[in-house]
Amino acid sequence: MDAATEATRSLQGLSPELTARVPQLLEAMRTVGAGLDLHVTLDRIVATAAELADARYAAIGIIDETRTGLSDFVTYGVTPQQHEQIGALPDGHKGLLGALIHDPRPLRLDNLTDDARSAGFPPGHPPMRTFLGVPIRVQGEVFGNLYLTEKRGGAEFSEEDLHMVRVLATEAGIAIGNARLHAATRQRERWIDGSVAVTTELLAGSDVDDALAVVAEQARKLADSAAGIVLLPDDEGGLEIVAVSADDPAGIMGTQIPNDSPVVEQLLTGEPVFVEDSASDPRMVTDIAQRFGPSMMLPLKSGGRVLGTLATPRSRGARPFTAAERTLATQFAAQAALALVLADAQRDRERLAVYEDRDRIARDLHDLVIQRLFATGMILESAQRRTIVPDVAQGVGKAVDELDVTIQEIRTAIFALQQGPAEAPSGLRTRVLREIGTAAVPLGFQPSASFVGPVDSRVGELTGKNLIAALREALSNAFRHAQASRIEVVVDATIRLPDGTDGVRLTVADDGIGIPDGGRRSGLKNLAKRAESLGGCSTYGPGVGKDGTGTTVRWEAPL
Repeated sequence: MDAATEATRSLQGLSPELTARVPQLLEAMRTVGAGLDLHVTLDRIVATAAELADARYAAIGIIDETRTGLSDFVTYGVTPQQHEQIGALPDGHKGLLGALIHDPRPLRLDNLTDDARSAGFPPGHPPMRTFLGVPIRVQGEVFGNLYLTEKRGGAEFSEEDLHMVRVLATEAGIAIGNARLHAATRQRERWIDGSVAVTTELLAGSDVDDALAVVAEQARKLADSAAGIVLLPDDEGGLEIVAVSADDPAGIMGTQIPNDSPVVEQLLTGEPVFVEDSASDPRMVTDIAQRFGPSMMLPLKSGGRVLGTLATPRSRGARPFTAAERTLATQFAAQAALALVLADAQRDRERLAVYEDRDRIARDLHDLVIQRLFATGMILESAQRRTIVPDVAQGVGKAVDELDVTIQEIRTAIFALQQGPAEAPSGLRTRVLREIGTAAVPLGFQPSASFVGPVDSRVGELTGKNLIAALREALSNAFRHAQASRIEVVVDATIRLPDGTDGVRLTVADDGIGIPDGGRRSGLKNLAKRAESLGGCSTYGPGVGKDGTGTTVRWEAPL
């Protein structure tokens, strides 16, 4: 307000013409100051300035962070067809626009083409002769310049026009400052809300892979980037992509950055890396870097420990990340890392509770159930010896045999319940059976399992890890929603995918209530995303109950 008052005082003592235009100026100032959206404010400023000075064309050039060029150029009076003919907007590195960046003082010209600093116009540009340029300052710093050209009627811009536009530029600076403050506040709110959403989702009990996928998806949305990518340290000291959120994730999952890459050392020491153009930066050594432009690579660091890296690359040619976006993204990465640590600790507590419960069940089976079955078997054997009826003796013998088989099965279950996670072999077949055995406790029954083809030798580690996660998700969905009494699991490593490549198919079928109309699909979406990131797919259909009741989930991926 002080700046606007001071600018208005400069009008005192000027010509009656200018005094008569003061109401128009005040109305223009009121118009410019309305609203808080930055882009709407800029459009309003150029339109109001053109009307105030009776100019055919107006523009605002916004100075970039380096103070050497323009980051944006907002125009008035130039038609979409003319924009298309002109092509790229000016960058402010040359010509009168560049001169006003380096020397931000009011400039009025009768014919801009006669000025030595003029660089001419590109093909298709409308002719312009008269020119008026005024800097716009926001909180004492030059934000950009307001340009007016081609005063209507062929006249030249007058001294009064210059004074009026200078006052308007002062009010525009105030309006832009308010709009920028509002935009910055809204931007911080979005990042804070995103951090809360990530923390809430991670602490809701998702597994590790799903947790990383949530971080990638939220980061992509908040940073307005083409992809959200999470990388974890690999066995060779480099980084491996383990979670991707992108419109086209194919070929990204599993990509490794070698340990001799210049960015790996910096990231693993907890330092962020900001790249202006991934496709041309020599530090970016992977093939997928050619897809992207500006990128932020932020360490997921908590308590001095680097868990991994969060990358948010934008498309090629997209605008670079601002200093505010870099700061907010760095804070988001730190919050996400803390949430991952807390979620991991929570899962450890839940696993411990499950193992303790399994130990109790194993003890009860051994101390109570087996002993009672054994005692019942001895009673039946005694009765078999005493009977003189052959059919009775044969029937009792069969019952004893069945009891022996049951005791052996229970002992196998006890062994599986007592087996710790570190004792499990690494074969995919064994990991599938272990997941099924773990799910049997909450389900109350043992799902069946069958395998087709050399599962252990054909399925790669990355696909196998994701298959196990998909199996866990499918069994979890069946337990929470299906109300099933039978579940059949099939792993087939002999299939061919639609594109002709060899693949593996996981089928989980139940006889439950099926998927209700309008029900949640978050679990099925997670399965689809996981498969698509590997180049596969996930579908569902009728189950194995009577008349096709229940649900069958089919998850496929390349070997």
